[in-house]
Amino acid sequence: MARPIWTGTISFGLLNIPVKLMTGERRVDLHFRMLDSRNKAPIRYERVNEETGEEVPWKEIVKAFEYDKGSYVVLESSDIAAAAPDNNETVDIDAFVDAAAIGSEYYEKPYVLEPGKKAEKGYVLLREVLEKTGKVGIGRVVIRTREYLAAVAPRGDALILLILRYAQELVDPDDYKLPVGGLAKWKISAREVEMAQQLIESMSSAWKPESYKDDFRDRLHKVIQQRVKAKKVVRGKQAEEAKLPENAATNVIDFADLLKRSLSKKSAAAPAKKAATKKAPAKKAAKRTRAKKRA
Repeated sequence: MARPIWTGTISFGLLNIPVKLMTGERRVDLHFRMLDSRNKAPIRYERVNEETGEEVPWKEIVKAFEYDKGSYVVLESSDIAAAAPDNNETVDIDAFVDAAAIGSEYYEKPYVLEPGKKAEKGYVLLREVLEKTGKVGIGRVVIRTREYLAAVAPRGDALILLILRYAQELVDPDDYKLPVGGLAKWKISAREVEMAQQLIESMSSAWKPESYKDDFRDRLHKVIQQRVKAKKVVRGKQAEEAKLPENAATNVIDFADLLKRSLSKKSAAAPAKKAATKKAPAKKAAKRTRAKKRA
């Protein structure tokens, strides 16, 4: 049975929904090891000092940023810890946006959010409201030691957490040489458009992801099986799987009360913000009056 990557909460307004973050993808890549062709022994990567040529033990290795060619600034463990976010067990939702507004290029990696103990009511409430409104929750989440931008979205009976790319991680298509202009500029006739539409319609079907298979992997796997049957194998040690933390217990929450208080908090904040903007011009006017009297 799959173990959670971490246990924590989805947080928005005054609501907190206990969840377990579960992996949402299955890696099926074939991983290869490099061996010495002479005796089939695995090749080991060593950490070697460029100046002395000697191997460097892990305890002597530090992290550094190369800010100029050959010039480094060394970062201590405390520096990295200070920069890391404090809250690493919460999906803090900052806003809810239209799901259709997020381009497919922003989506990077999926996770499944499984409800914690006695958290089913809040989980279903969020899932159904997101489905009804066509919204997704946008917030930040810390996985292991890095903070990510993420979207919480409904998918059937599940809430999916989708890691998003930041805008600065995407290349602007305008950086490339693209054909600008429409049909007329490129002398594409109405007949060509009609034929292209007919071809697309004739090839159209429902999206069935399970009907697409990794044929290359399957063929390569068959080759490996044939080699194993022919006893063309090299014996090696098996690595132990790392253990992940268990889930923690959670409590029942009055969602109606929390929703009411969250909405009251929002509506109270809005007039205060307007009042603050009105006070600023008034203060300036008072200052001008006092200045005139002194003159």
